[in-house]
Amino acid sequence: THVANYVILIILCFLFICREQIGHYGSVNIIKPEDAATLFKAEGMFPRRLSVLPWLDYREHRKQKCGVLLQNGEEWRKTRMVLNKEVIAPNIIHKFVPFINDVVLDFVSMLHKRIKENSKDEWTFEPMNDLFKFSLESICHVLYGERLGLLEDSQKTACQQYIDSITLMFRTTTPMLYIPPRLLKLINSKIWVDHVDAWDVIFAHANICIEKIRQQYNLGLINEKEYSGVLANLLIKEKLPIDNLKSSIVELMAGGVDTTSITLLWTMYELARNPNLQEKLRNEILAAEQETHGDLFKTLQFVPLVKATLKETLRLYPVAVSLQRYITEDIVLQNYVIPTGTLVQVGLYAMGRNAEIFTNPEQYIPERWLKTETNYFKNLGFGFGSRQCIGRRIAETEMQLFLIQMLKNFNIETSGLPKLNTNFDLILVPEIPINLTLKIIN
Repeated sequence: THVANYVILIILCFLFICREQIGHYGSVNIIKPEDAATLFKAEGMFPRRLSVLPWLDYREHRKQKCGVLLQNGEEWRKTRMVLNKEVIAPNIIHKFVPFINDVVLDFVSMLHKRIKENSKDEWTFEPMNDLFKFSLESICHVLYGERLGLLEDSQKTACQQYIDSITLMFRTTTPMLYIPPRLLKLINSKIWVDHVDAWDVIFAHANICIEKIRQQYNLGLINEKEYSGVLANLLIKEKLPIDNLKSSIVELMAGGVDTTSITLLWTMYELARNPNLQEKLRNEILAAEQETHGDLFKTLQFVPLVKATLKETLRLYPVAVSLQRYITEDIVLQNYVIPTGTLVQVGLYAMGRNAEIFTNPEQYIPERWLKTETNYFKNLGFGFGSRQCIGRRIAETEMQLFLIQMLKNFNIETSGLPKLNTNFDLILVPEIPINLTLKIIN
């Protein structure tokens, strides 16, 4: 599959459009921003993208309801309209900030402790596992209103089992994208069995959280005027059936762990290679805090370079290498007529590295997003339209607060780390582990 992806990337660099057939998947691939605009105008009222078949087959196997990530049609629209008000509306962000910042501060404290234990003012480590724990702790705090304790010295066995299950769920998904899951189920393949076991643990955890919050609400322990997390808010409002709510919350959690942690890893990697950029960001953060007198939510409105840095990471290292839509009408792309019902993919990785679309595409230059020149349909890291990433506001807030606190406390360095290649493992990951050094800022 890596060879196939590379060939398609080369073709797109010259032709801007090509057809692809891998297994039973057939699609038309594009990369030009104006073609992406045409595509999204033809997505219809109920946008459909490529389904994650292993996840769908698990739900059918266990008779679990599909959540917002896997739903389609009118059912999807009804669920999405309810969830939009709770997780993606701009006026909801301020409620996430204290939940996420608590976790960020604990993460920074954990790193300070490790550096001091190292008896130096610096510490070299491979951050992926810690970033995974940070992301999971953050998303669960926002969704469930509770801390898992993943950043504590001694973790509970159940917490580690939960982490292992999420990792296993992702690891077993990728092979089943190319081999029909139902075939693997029929022969009782280890991949299928492991996949089912992983989801079982994830859903069991959701059940425990939901029952706990329902009991607290029934006993009058949850104050409706005080925000207690997304799940509690949705349970209080009773706008979604419990089975739909449970699946949607699980999918929000599952979609917000690896994606956020890997984006932060790539960002730290690029910052380590760009010390001048780190200093610019640090100055912007300190100026913003002075301007807002330390009000965190307001500070987020005064850090355009921080936001541009994350956009630049997603340009070079998009979590999803493509966006997909089944079109609901005939459209013309690059002088080709694409018939209704065709699966069309926007190649984000190829778009981000194309010299006709981005100047000096291989260079990490966040400032490009601050210029007045048009960025029309170039910033697609979280998707677009009514089916864009539903956890976008949570993820953006999480990553912005992470960078703010990390850069206030540490210099991020590396000892001559080379330009890394990437692998596709459901999401875009580094080919080899990334080791970074943190130095405390006095």
